[in-house]
Amino acid sequence: MIRRRVILAALCVVLFGLGWWVGRGGASNDLYGNLDLFVEILQKVESNYVDPVDPHQLVDGAIKGMLRTLDPHSQYLDTKAYASLENVTHGSFEGIGIVVSMRDNRPTVIAPIEGSPAWEAGLQSGDVIVRIDGESTSGFTVEDTADRLRGRDGSSVTVSLRREGDPEERDVTLIRRRIETKSVPYAFVAGHGTGYLRIANFTEKTSAEVREALTKLRADGARSLVLDLRSDPGGLLDQAVDVAEDFIPKGSLVVYTRGRARGQDNRYYAAEPRPELRWPMVVLVDQGTASASEIVAGALQDLDRALIVGRTSFGKGSVQSVFPLAGRTAALKLTTALYYTPSGRSIHREGLPSFAANSGDDEGVGEAPAAPAPPDSVPVLRYHTADGRVVYGGGGITPDVVVTPDSLPPLAALIERRGLPFRFANRWVTAHPEGAAGAALSEAQWDGFVELLRSEKIAADPEALRAQRPLLERAVRRELARRRGGDAVAARIALEGDPVFQRALEVLGRARLPREVFAIGAAAPAPAADAQR
Repeated sequence: MIRRRVILAALCVVLFGLGWWVGRGGASNDLYGNLDLFVEILQKVESNYVDPVDPHQLVDGAIKGMLRTLDPHSQYLDTKAYASLENVTHGSFEGIGIVVSMRDNRPTVIAPIEGSPAWEAGLQSGDVIVRIDGESTSGFTVEDTADRLRGRDGSSVTVSLRREGDPEERDVTLIRRRIETKSVPYAFVAGHGTGYLRIANFTEKTSAEVREALTKLRADGARSLVLDLRSDPGGLLDQAVDVAEDFIPKGSLVVYTRGRARGQDNRYYAAEPRPELRWPMVVLVDQGTASASEIVAGALQDLDRALIVGRTSFGKGSVQSVFPLAGRTAALKLTTALYYTPSGRSIHREGLPSFAANSGDDEGVGEAPAAPAPPDSVPVLRYHTADGRVVYGGGGITPDVVVTPDSLPPLAALIERRGLPFRFANRWVTAHPEGAAGAALSEAQWDGFVELLRSEKIAADPEALRAQRPLLERAVRRELARRRGGDAVAARIALEGDPVFQRALEVLGRARLPREVFAIGAAAPAPAADAQR
C-alpha cells in the first residue's frame, strides 16, 4: 500500500508539474483546472475503489481514453505496439519467416518467405502447425501464433507440423533470425510488352525495390506498365514521394501537407533526374488502397501521368507523427496534418472507421483498413488535372474508370471459402512432386478435385459444376502454381480472371503514347481481340 501511494504521489507531482509548465506556456485556465480535476479523481479512485488498483494502469487507461476522443489514428503506443510500428516501418522482423493464416481453426502456413529459416527447412504452403514448443495451437489466433514464432535473433523454436498426405506429424527446430519483407513481392511482363508491378506496402526499402523491378521489366521488354496498389495500406510518406517521382517530370509537385503546428505545412517535389516518362500507365486501386498508396495514385492522376482504374480508394489522408516518450519504451502517435494532391484535393475522408490496432503510422505508415470505402458515387467537389481533366474530391481517389470485380457464384464462393483448392493442391503436390507451375489442369487433376468436393460433402449440382469449371480450374491452378513456382506464378494465374487487370490490359494494348490512355479509358471497352494486339 505504501509503495502504491509513493507511486501515486510521484504521478501527481508529474501531472502538477505538467500543468504548471503548460500554464506557464500560455495554456488556458480550463486546461490547468482540468489537470487538477484529473489528479483529484485519480486519488479518490486509488483510495476508495473496492479492489486495489494499479496507478500505472489507471494513467494508461486515461491516456488511451483521452486520445480516443480525437480521431481513430491518434494512439498511445505501449511497448508492444511501438515495437510493431518499428517492424512495419523497417520492413523486417525477427522470426522464422512464414505467412500464416487460420484454416479449420489451426494456424496454417500460407507461404514460407524465400531465404528464411522456414524456407531452408522445407516448410511448405499448407503445413498445419499443431504445436509450438510442445504447446498445442488449438484455439490460437494468428496473433498468438506470431507472438510465439517471433523471437530474438539466434533463439530456437520447435514447430510440430501436419502435412496433407503424410500419415505422421513431424517436428522441425528452427533458429530465428532477422527476416526482410518485400514491398514489391513480384513484378513481371504479363504479355504484349505490358509490365505488371505490385506494391504491397510502403516501407524504408520500397523505392529501391520499385527501381530494381523497373530495371528488370525494361530488360524483359516492357513498354507499358500496370501499377497495382490494390489492398496496399500505405506506409512512409517519403517513400510514396520517391515512388511517384519515378514516373513524373523532375520538379513536379507530388503532395503537400497542412497542419496547425509549426513545421507541418510542407510541399514535396519530384527530384528523380531520369524518370520513366515514355510508358503508358494504368494504376489499379480499390477500397483497401490507403495512405501512401493514395498519395502515389493521386499524384499520377492529377499530373495526367496514369489512368486510375478500379474502385474508390479508402480515403486515409491524414499524417501521423510519432513522439517517443521520455524514459519509456512507448510513444504517442498523433495526427498532425492532412495530405493534399497536386490539384488541391484532400485525400482524407471524414468519418472513417478505425484502422487495425498495433499497426501505427510514422509520418504516414499505413494500416490495413478495417472497413471498405463508401460506394463509387460521384463526389460533389470537382478539381482539374494539369491538362484540365475533371477529377473528384471529397475523400479517397476516385478512379477515372470504375471497374467492379466480379463476385463468385455461390458454388465457387463456397469452395473458396472452405479452402478446397488450397487443400487439393497440398495433397496433389505431396503425391506428385513433379509438374510444371501454371500448367493447364489435366483430367486426372480435375477428377481428383471433384472427388475431394464429394468427400467434403459439397452438394454440387452437375450443371453448376460444369458452368463454373473454368473458375474452379483456375483456382486449383493458382494453388498448384503457388507450391511449384511461388507467389509470382500464382499471381499470373489469378490475374487471368481479374476484370480490373483485364481492363488495364485492354487500355494499354491500344495505347502507344502515355496520354492516349485517357481517351481509350473513357471509351467503351474494346472487343477482347483488341486487348491481345
